[in-house]
Amino acid sequence: MQSPLTNHIRLSELNGRINTVINDAFSAATFWVIADITNHTYRAQKNYHNFELVEKDPNSSNIIARISGKAWGTGSDSITHFERITGQRFTNNINVLLHVAVQYHPVYGLQVNVLDVDPNFTLGMLEQQRQATLEKLVLENQPFIQRSGDRYITRNNQLPLPVVIQKIAVISSRTSAGNEDFAHTLLNNPYRYQFSLDYYFTVVQGENNARQFFDKLLEVFNTKIAYDAVVIIRGGGAQTDFLIFDNYDIGRAIARFPIPVITGIGHQKNETIADLMAHTPTKTPTKAAEFILAHNREFEDGLLSFQQNIIIRSQQIFSFHFQNLSAIQQNTIVAAKTILFNHQNTLNNISAQVISSPRIILYNRLSDIQHIVSNIKTFKTLYLKNQLGYLGHYTSLIKMMAPDNILKKGFAILKTNKKITSDPDDLKVGQDVEIILMDTQITSTVKQKTKYNGKDFNI
Repeated sequence: MQSPLTNHIRLSELNGRINTVINDAFSAATFWVIADITNHTYRAQKNYHNFELVEKDPNSSNIIARISGKAWGTGSDSITHFERITGQRFTNNINVLLHVAVQYHPVYGLQVNVLDVDPNFTLGMLEQQRQATLEKLVLENQPFIQRSGDRYITRNNQLPLPVVIQKIAVISSRTSAGNEDFAHTLLNNPYRYQFSLDYYFTVVQGENNARQFFDKLLEVFNTKIAYDAVVIIRGGGAQTDFLIFDNYDIGRAIARFPIPVITGIGHQKNETIADLMAHTPTKTPTKAAEFILAHNREFEDGLLSFQQNIIIRSQQIFSFHFQNLSAIQQNTIVAAKTILFNHQNTLNNISAQVISSPRIILYNRLSDIQHIVSNIKTFKTLYLKNQLGYLGHYTSLIKMMAPDNILKKGFAILKTNKKITSDPDDLKVGQDVEIILMDTQITSTVKQKTKYNGKDFNI
């Protein structure tokens, strides 16, 4: 038996022989392999991925196979394509179908080199998980979540939106570019609408961060602040890793949330479960802001239309009564002239009779004339007085309708945001208002709002 000192080889020789055997066996072969990703790292400067592929026992989740993997060049480009198509980041704990070549290196050992990644396999797996989550949501959350055809009817999307959305809770990442897009669009609107934004920052990507996101929703609820809406936004960066928005607990919380939820999470291809459960899904933070502006604009347009209708109706009423008064005035003039003409004829006839009759007749006729003249004067005075009374009545009605007359009686006109209002809901505590009196305009601030039954002005 030869001594180990004389019968040995160097490690490099051994690894070289292994390299020769493996290369002879696998150099011309490639394989499609299904495995889970773990221990993934990415060096952006070199566009280089390092990771391990593992297979787990479906019953125990114990690892039954493991091999190192790498991707660079074409393989790294295929990973980028995979992320763009699936909307899923290539990272730990995802199940993928990889096209690989087996390689052995004397220093780095046995590895697989990624040639391609099949996005359709992962899309299928993600869609299966998504459908299973949706079915579970419907099954376990009746009557808060129900399915109707391709739609999902939830407690949240059945809530009525406030007529004006102003106080908003925003759930987003502190570093998200979507925050700036949302705030810029909302706060720099051409209508000069005012908004109050409260930010609740959390992580909005990565399925493992779902609990943090859920806790932030719970925090909004526990504040007991009467928000008009909750806006969930995510923007900026690549279109990857939306799995957090397909999470069961987050979908359930949004569906049951007592405040309307508006989403703008930037997924351009499909609706997430969060979108399906929310009151109003939009594609981007900017679109979410535009939806809120359009909603408020619709309310303002309704008010302006109502105001215009009041003005038109007032003008119609004024025109109607003015025409009636003009007709009455004309009729009064015509009637007075007719009466005077008739009595003038009577006087002329009597005058002729007086001239041609004896003195007694003259005396009697004179008495009759005096009586008639007296009646004419009385009738004329009463008639004109009555007609003037009618004219005065209608004139008083018109003057009573005039704003300046109302102001003289001690009433005031209230304006907010340069618009006349009588709706207490338009007035907020702390808001500046303008009060117009007969000859004075006052700018004041609302300190308190109290219900009032108007009994001091009951007639």
